[in-house]
Amino acid sequence: MGVGIVEEGFMAGQCPFSGFMRGVKSSDFQGTAALILLALALIAAPLTGCFKKEEKAAAEKVVNVKAAVVERKSLKPFVESVGSLKPNEEVVVSSEVDGILTQLKVDEGSAVSRGMLLAQINETDYRLEVGRAEAALRQAAATLENAKVEYGRKETLYQEALVTRQQFDDIVARRALAEGDVDRARSALELARVRLSKTRIHSPLTGAVREKKVTAGDYVRNGTPLLHLTQNHPVKLSFTVTEKDVARLKIGQECAFRVDSYPDREFKGRLTVIYPNLEERTRTLQAEAVVPNPDLFLKPGLFARVTLFTGPAEDKVVVPVTALLYENNKVKVFIVEGDKARQLFVQVGGKYGEMIEVVEGLKGGENLVVVGQNNLAEGVKLHVAR
Repeated sequence: MGVGIVEEGFMAGQCPFSGFMRGVKSSDFQGTAALILLALALIAAPLTGCFKKEEKAAAEKVVNVKAAVVERKSLKPFVESVGSLKPNEEVVVSSEVDGILTQLKVDEGSAVSRGMLLAQINETDYRLEVGRAEAALRQAAATLENAKVEYGRKETLYQEALVTRQQFDDIVARRALAEGDVDRARSALELARVRLSKTRIHSPLTGAVREKKVTAGDYVRNGTPLLHLTQNHPVKLSFTVTEKDVARLKIGQECAFRVDSYPDREFKGRLTVIYPNLEERTRTLQAEAVVPNPDLFLKPGLFARVTLFTGPAEDKVVVPVTALLYENNKVKVFIVEGDKARQLFVQVGGKYGEMIEVVEGLKGGENLVVVGQNNLAEGVKLHVAR
């Protein structure tokens, strides 16, 4: 069987075998066709085998993942912020009398309790003042007693017309003056006693000494600052919220916070102050909460990460934030169905720490892929790690 060689080319769109076929003798056409089909089959057979192997390998690909059951939880809406701790109360204790400071019973950092003696000013002059006031009161009281006796005698004589009206009016005036002297002497004694008491300086609160401004032996005057005290039980938590969250704040709301000093412990307080004006530069509003601190673990100045709960608890479907994937402005997750991955598009809501609400797309109870989802596609076979 011979095959002729065709040297001419073929036109565009013309079958590339047309020239070849024209060169084949008609008597040999059937044999030639059989050879061509055999050659094509031999070429295609290995390729078909390769494609089938690749498809089989893809179908049998298994991805290792970790999964967790989607939960429904009762959660409170909240606002997150940062803040710092401040003393609940601060006061500068000052001298209210003049004199030499004979004793200072506390140092910086010392714990103090309400009513505790903090300092003593020399009281000698003030005790003398009290003594003089007491003597003056006794003298005024004696004068008044004499005036009363004289008044009683003159009143009887006046009624019997044995003394003149002028004489009776004189004793009435003397008695009134004596009564006034007693009142003034009594007031002077009270003032002297108060001044004496102010030589002993007591703490107005339970807290600690933040700063000592004088030392024993100093001469102090009325108004001289002596000690700076702070009250640290309870403490104040000061923080800010953004403008968009201002309407959600209400006095009495519960807040929780953590500090770096005690990373595993959560502290709680109540919102007590909402400031009236926003800070113009940052567009934030300052607020304060009062936090019990009986063990004095919390120190003023500590940085705090704050969560303010702004409403009652609600039942929500939540998933780990890290389980979400993003595709063309859409959010998706993968769940485990049988031994395969199923892709679901979801709509998310607010964040709750490391969790996020899913408002549409999941109902709860699904087996959600939480590790390894980046390597998945619809229908991929899974091996779920236990």
